[in-house]
Amino acid sequence: MPRTTLDLKGLACPLPVLRANKAMRTLAPGDELEVLATDLAAPADFRSYCKTAGHELVQSVEDNGVFTFVLRKAG
Repeated sequence: MPRTTLDLKGLACPLPVLRANKAMRTLAPGDELEVLATDLAAPADFRSYCKTAGHELVQSVEDNGVFTFVLRKAG
């Protein structure tokens, strides 16, 4: 399953989720999108987005102020 990386560091809510949503629309079911973000609201935003859109939040980690999310597109 291919993985695409989207660097959204420095963007504030709601831009990370909006840009990730746009990128997810171009992926095939089962493909993964890795998102890098620094917005403190991003963890809650991406959990909510995945729950609402039906995508799987495979990974959500924080390292030195950078959040890394891996989203798997719903089939």
